[in-house]
Amino acid sequence: MKLGRFITLEGGEGVGKSTNLQFIKQLLEERQIPFILTREPGGTGIAERIRAILLERQDENLSEQAELLLVFAARAQHIQHVILPALQQGLWVVCDRFTDATYAYQGGGRNMDLQTIAWLENAVQGELRPDLTLIFDAPIEIGMQRAKHRGELDRFETEQLAFFERVRQAYLQRAATDLNRYKIIDASQALTDVQQQLRTELAGLWTN
Repeated sequence: MKLGRFITLEGGEGVGKSTNLQFIKQLLEERQIPFILTREPGGTGIAERIRAILLERQDENLSEQAELLLVFAARAQHIQHVILPALQQGLWVVCDRFTDATYAYQGGGRNMDLQTIAWLENAVQGELRPDLTLIFDAPIEIGMQRAKHRGELDRFETEQLAFFERVRQAYLQRAATDLNRYKIIDASQALTDVQQQLRTELAGLWTN
């Protein structure tokens, strides 16, 4: 059986990933491609409980090392119980964030060692990498203004603007390393323009 395709959506706060995830779902349904939608951190019962620890503001300070290990613990569950089984069944997997988010938030935002992240990536994922990573990019001020309208901010959303600028630059640096896998989507455009760009970037997957 032909393996499914693995598509990830990345980007900072308020760039419209959730809205465009639904648009990609619509495109897959139009083409009658079997797929699943999932997210990180999360995707399984245990991984969702880890997500709550990572996102909720708590009295006890979560150390950077603990945060990084929790992210990969959730990812290990997600890969083992959701992503790999789906791909092996020929399903396409569309995931809201994956390991590029770790490089951006923990590596860029927290200034953590990239070699440590790479070691954990290889240990947890083996050779698994997305076929296509869509990075939704917009100026930080635009994204944060949108995020504020979504309701109460989570633990990451309360970080300083400098944190999010480092996250954004880390994403752009990742994108520059592999122009075939990474596609930057200008999320500051009107939604119709964003979705037209998505149609263009996804077109290559329909025919391969």
